[in-house]
Parts: sequence; structure tokens; C-alpha cells
Amino acid sequence: MKPTLGSLFAGIGGFDLGFERAGFETVWQVEIDDYCRRVLERHFPRAERFGDIRECGAHNLKPVDVICGGFPCQDVSFAGQRAGINGERSGLYVELCRIVRELRPSILVVENVSALLADGMGRVIGDLAESGYDCEWDCLPASAFGAYHERDRVFIVAYPSRINGRTWRGVLSEGDRWGSSLKLRRLYCMAVAERGKNHYTPLDGEPRLDRLVHGIPNRMDRLRGTGNAVVPQIAQWIAERIKAVIDP
Repeated sequence: MKPTLGSLFAGIGGFDLGFERAGFETVWQVEIDDYCRRVLERHFPRAERFGDIRECGAHNLKPVDVICGGFPCQDVSFAGQRAGINGERSGLYVELCRIVRELRPSILVVENVSALLADGMGRVIGDLAESGYDCEWDCLPASAFGAYHERDRVFIVAYPSRINGRTWRGVLSEGDRWGSSLKLRRLYCMAVAERGKNHYTPLDGEPRLDRLVHGIPNRMDRLRGTGNAVVPQIAQWIAERIKAVIDP
């Protein structure tokens, strides 16, 4: 039986694609953008889809093993207006925390721009801790997984102290804490080294144009969708390590 995934702020399904490549089943997706939902419907026809995250919770979302989500980054991004973690859009992360408290997944994976480390990371980690989840985190760039642009993003992996009777101790980094305090930049080298081991599909087949994804119309909505998407190769790399914990 496949481990299950629920996707918040799903976008065009970067997290979902990566996790499905690792053997997960996407059960539901929450995405408010109409265009992105049409993309999700095409590529994940068996998943349930919902619009506004503020209208979702235990009353309409099925329990899943893993919840993932890249909450809006506009208010914390260095390229934005710097309204901060309490801004109108980035502040929606509290809805992610609420759903996690209601559904209690075994694992939560959160993605955002690296600027979150300077503005809002403590708030996010603190709220997850109050929800009963410990966290590991670090920045992983798309360039380490074969892309032609850097796209440095912070990934947070949150979990209860024990999963399936086992105490979590940095499984994702194969024995080391995957925390930013250790500056595990060697993860980048590990990711590049694994490209030849078929752990995920490299990006070598894509043209040398940033964020160009075959099959999505060349329009503004396409650019917005791809620009906000999580790189599936990174999601798969993380998912394979998570699967070893929740399905040993």
C-alpha cells in the first residue's frame, strides 16, 4: 500500500510529482488559482481538489501520511514589499499549521524562499513546536539537482518525536541533523552525486532556459505557475528519505 500525500498551496504540483515518483499517492490538493487547478486536474486526475485553504480542514480533507506545502512567499521575499510573515499572503502559513494540528500527519514538508530564514523562520518553527512537531531545515538550490538557475529554497521537515515507534534522528541526511545550525552544504554535493543513481530524473533534458517546462502554454499564467513551483527532483529526493521512515 502506497504512503499517502496531501498537498497544500499545491501550485502546479511540483511537490506532488516528486513524491509520486518516490512511490506516494496524492490524495488531495489545495490550490486557489484556477489555472493551476486545471493543470493539477490534468496530471493528478485521481486526487481530490479544493480551492481556498481557509475553507479546508479535518471536515473535508482525508488523513494522509505526509502533508507538503510551499506557503506564499511574497511578503517575506527580498523581491517583495517585505510585509513580513504576518503579511496578507505569507501569513496564510497559519492555515497550514491549523490543518496539521487537525490532521496530525506523520511528516510535514514546508518550502519557501531562503529569505524566510531572516524574517519569519522563528515564528514558523515555534508554531510547529507548539503543534507538537520537531523540525529540521536547510536550503537546497535547484542548481544542485541539475537546473540551470540557482533557485535557493529553504525546506523544513517536521515530525513528531517518534514515528512508527522509532525516534527520528536526522534520517534525511543519513545520520546527521539536517539543521541549518550545521551548515550542511555538503547535501548539495550529495544530491549531485546521486544524479547517476536513478534516484530522480535529472534536468539535463530541458533546454537552457530558466523555468521552461514542456507541455504548459507559453502565457503569463504558465510563467506564474512555473515560477512558483517546487522543483520535483528536490521533492523526490526528500520523499525517498521520508518513505524510509514512515514505511520501513
